[in-house]
Amino acid sequence: MVKRIIFDSIQRMWSKGKSILLLGPRQTGKTTLINKFDVDLNISFLSTRIRIDYERNPDLILKEVAALKLKRPARIIIDEVQKVPDIMDPIQKLIDDKKAQFFITGSSARKLKMQTDINLLPGRVIYYRLDAFSIEEYKVNDIIDLLYYGSLPEIVLTDDIELKDELLRSYVEIYLEEEIRKEAQIRNIPDFYEFLELAAQRAGEITSYSGIAQDVGLSHVTVKSYYEILESTLIADKINPIIESKKRKKLIRSPRYLFFDLGVRRYSANEGLHLPKSLEGKVFEQFIGQEIIRYIRSNKLKSSLSFWQDPEVADVDWVIVSSKKYYPIEVKYTDKIKTSDLKHLRNFIQEYDCPKGGMVIYTGRNRILLEENIIAIPWSQLPEYLDEIKIR
Repeated sequence: MVKRIIFDSIQRMWSKGKSILLLGPRQTGKTTLINKFDVDLNISFLSTRIRIDYERNPDLILKEVAALKLKRPARIIIDEVQKVPDIMDPIQKLIDDKKAQFFITGSSARKLKMQTDINLLPGRVIYYRLDAFSIEEYKVNDIIDLLYYGSLPEIVLTDDIELKDELLRSYVEIYLEEEIRKEAQIRNIPDFYEFLELAAQRAGEITSYSGIAQDVGLSHVTVKSYYEILESTLIADKINPIIESKKRKKLIRSPRYLFFDLGVRRYSANEGLHLPKSLEGKVFEQFIGQEIIRYIRSNKLKSSLSFWQDPEVADVDWVIVSSKKYYPIEVKYTDKIKTSDLKHLRNFIQEYDCPKGGMVIYTGRNRILLEENIIAIPWSQLPEYLDEIKIR
């Protein structure tokens, strides 16, 4: 069993009587994690029969807790809560009345955000996000395997290539194309499928809503709403650019989107297993972006991931922003770094407050001090180095 980074923190909060809200895409291991906790009542809305009961009467849970007749707060699991968002009101009442402590999971924030303010209970509901395995949680030496198959737990833990492909096919066809479509009430199914394929193919690029709209034959507004669906259902992360500059007036202002898992991205994009080297390099850049996001989430940092691009003269692949300080990162899909690879990092470091200088993530085996304030880090050592420079 692979221990998740967030487990110890969740366990501490749970032992203090706090209720937990754990969000994450399907099949990232939420059910496995919650089953490690002893509870009095376990309610899963993946069961159609159970879901219908609570849809008809969300207050049913009040009566079930009363029937337990406990002298302490009941410990209750609610799995896939977004399927019955109306239950959040009685959950809030039970917490406020100190009659129950909840471990709530969900694979979409869409309905919760639309119908319930999950911040109504500050200090009581502690929010966590569970992603696919990070390289800190599960050591994988083969970068190619990660780029093509991603790191969903079930995928990583099998060596059967045929089974990996079948699991990814099932994920895309059953979850992305069916469940997301139902939840978002998408009516034009063929258009959404075509959008999903293009969005996956263009993951990591500067997003042009109008460009995709033209390619798919949809309106700019519809394409933007489809991206919002991917974001709210936790399938994609929106990465906003750095737009503040004392010297530059033409910084890119459009976002980039990263799919939460590279295997899911590849299958959604309808790509094969033999990508050209240039495309592998782009996917490697996305992989590093994903790992930084996972590091920030699992350590519950107040930092964020961004990027910087002046279309005329300079760009930096990723920038960690923390308390108005910057940690610029260039990503190179090579085991050898050239002096010319450092040009944009130098420009960024000169303009912004970069207390630790910059870093280049590459496929080599060892760290190399390239210049006084620029270091090359092997991709497998990224979490370790972020720990060392103490990003908060």
